[in-house]
Amino acid sequence: MKRPAVLFAMLIAFSTRAVAAVDYTKDIKPLLKERCVSCHGSVKQKGDLRLDAGALIEKDTHAELIKRVTSHDEDERMPPEGARLTQSQVGALREWFAAGAPFPSDEVIPKKPSEHWSFQPVMRPKVPKSASKHPIDAFIFGKHEPVPQASPPALLRRIHLDLTGLPPTIAEQDAFTHQSHPSHKSYESVINSLLTRPAYGERWARHWLDVVRYADSNGYERDAEKPFVWRYRDYVIESLNHDKPFDRIVVEQLAGDELPDRSLETHIATGFLRLGHWDDEPADPAADRYDQLDDIVSTTGQAFLGLTIGCARCHDHKFEPLATRDYYSLVAIFNPLERPRKGRTELTVPVDGTEVYTWREPSAKAPETHVLVRGSPTRFGDLVEPGVPVILAKQQFAFPKPTDKTTQRRLGLAQWIASTNNPLTARVIVNRVWQQHFGQGLVTTANDFGLMGAAPTHPELLDWLAHWFMHDAQWSLKKLHRLILTSRAWQSSSVEQRASSEGQRAKSGGSNPAASSSRSDSDSLPSALSPPLYRYRRLEVEAIRDSMLAVSGQLNPKRFGPAMKPGIPAAALEANTDKEKVWQASDEREASRRSIYAFIKRGLVVPMLETLDLADTVSSCPQRQVTTVAPQALSLFNGDFVNQQAKHFAARLKREAGDDPAKQITLAWRLALCRELTADELTKMQAFLREESLEQACRVILNLNEFVYPE
Repeated sequence: MKRPAVLFAMLIAFSTRAVAAVDYTKDIKPLLKERCVSCHGSVKQKGDLRLDAGALIEKDTHAELIKRVTSHDEDERMPPEGARLTQSQVGALREWFAAGAPFPSDEVIPKKPSEHWSFQPVMRPKVPKSASKHPIDAFIFGKHEPVPQASPPALLRRIHLDLTGLPPTIAEQDAFTHQSHPSHKSYESVINSLLTRPAYGERWARHWLDVVRYADSNGYERDAEKPFVWRYRDYVIESLNHDKPFDRIVVEQLAGDELPDRSLETHIATGFLRLGHWDDEPADPAADRYDQLDDIVSTTGQAFLGLTIGCARCHDHKFEPLATRDYYSLVAIFNPLERPRKGRTELTVPVDGTEVYTWREPSAKAPETHVLVRGSPTRFGDLVEPGVPVILAKQQFAFPKPTDKTTQRRLGLAQWIASTNNPLTARVIVNRVWQQHFGQGLVTTANDFGLMGAAPTHPELLDWLAHWFMHDAQWSLKKLHRLILTSRAWQSSSVEQRASSEGQRAKSGGSNPAASSSRSDSDSLPSALSPPLYRYRRLEVEAIRDSMLAVSGQLNPKRFGPAMKPGIPAAALEANTDKEKVWQASDEREASRRSIYAFIKRGLVVPMLETLDLADTVSSCPQRQVTTVAPQALSLFNGDFVNQQAKHFAARLKREAGDDPAKQITLAWRLALCRELTADELTKMQAFLREESLEQACRVILNLNEFVYPE
């Protein structure tokens, strides 16, 4: 028989184990995060209460918390919205409190929003000591050996496609490969040459048009064409080709009409503000007015600052240090704008005699702006003055004084965004350029640098680049391209990376694809360094289409002006509900212009463009999706456009190579894939031509993975 003292000790031990059965990490922290932290976390602390870390939950609040979560008083109960906590959830809290509210000693306490990395001033870290003289490689590789470089022919094609969206011609290939040993200077010479070509602006303007939600029509039911909106597209192309400093581009797009040196060009730049979709007959005009302002504020926040400020329209942002008052302070900056229209018809603004698609400020006197309670245009709250998010400006700056024509509010905002003191603008644009070159940004959420966005994989590299971009490069995008493309990180061999990935997959027996894909880079590098290496990925649809036109000899070099209108397949026309408003296709010569000049109708996107992942045009697109679906294969193999180009491609081969099948295929390989074909490839293609026509062989070549991938 056990002694009473022993029994008592066992009872105490059992009771302690029973109470401690509730686990903080598994049971309590997820509950607090889901139901409490949005009001009582690092971003907001209602009632000066934080519940986002165990160390912050003080003992004297335990009883009050239980009282609140069990209260039947709607003014007191917590959480104030949504379903009440269940009995089991309340029971778990009680048990955890009864056990002394234990939590892991190594639990990380979330930083205050003001301490978030992207809100800190951009500082210039020291370049790490490295065998490499290139600063990017020094940050990425450190003392490790750089990964193998891509082969010269593959790298030449990659550079051309990356900067211009077009493959190198045979003459360009020969000029490069005739050098006995292509060197760093050889590649730099090619890069410099391509950056001077008009094709560079046509290629890279499309990336920016994705970010600013560009389209040629308004969307909604009638989806009317936006008059002269193409002038904005041409402005972006010209600005990039002339290497206009990015800080100047920012100011022109937000306030080109308010600049002291304003011109027709700077007025056209403000078309940025009017690119959004527009309902020409809204059910609620007042709500529609604020929807249009919301489109401008949201796009401005995402495009230039990498902030999801639009989420604060109806209430303080749940997860970011952005208050509703911050949102409406930005609305106050754009509220003086008026959309020129006559009924359902959009009007342009006359500037120096040509017509410009933009907003206008009809008066230098700004209307009052109020916080809209719950976002309702009928419920006015506090009056707000123009300003920028408090988290980014410890002290609000003074806006320029109004002139006799405009309020100058947008100019004040633009100058603040483009300032070297702004911690976000340079980081955001540098990351966008990096993303387009590498396939993934140093920050993978290109439109979200806030608390909920991804942390940078290489924060010191990002800050070095941002500081260098502002101070050394003087906001020059061409200098940034040159710096990135001359790095070994960008010139790394994707073939070597894929081989390493396949080797890892073989070692794992192919049973864990996730494990093998995470080791896609050289084993000599730390795993954390994998994102900054060049990623093997499919070309965007515009580069695929333009490359087909280039190798078939049909590419029309005509630049600028009204959009060309590609043909629409009959099946797509039949599926359209309003056939009378489908455009009349341009003739073949006009339709053979580069894809950036194609008419983008929000309600009817050209099937080939849509199937191959054209950007969403309703809101800012930070990065295109890359899908793999059956209709893509059908579009590329059976589509009218591809078959038409295969026919032209075959005709070109006959003209330039004669009737010899071997010469035809050799030329086709050089034009399309930018390399010599192997003996095995020649044998197989000759066998194919004995059964099929040259046109069919060209169709096959245009469908090769090697054609639609950079290498």
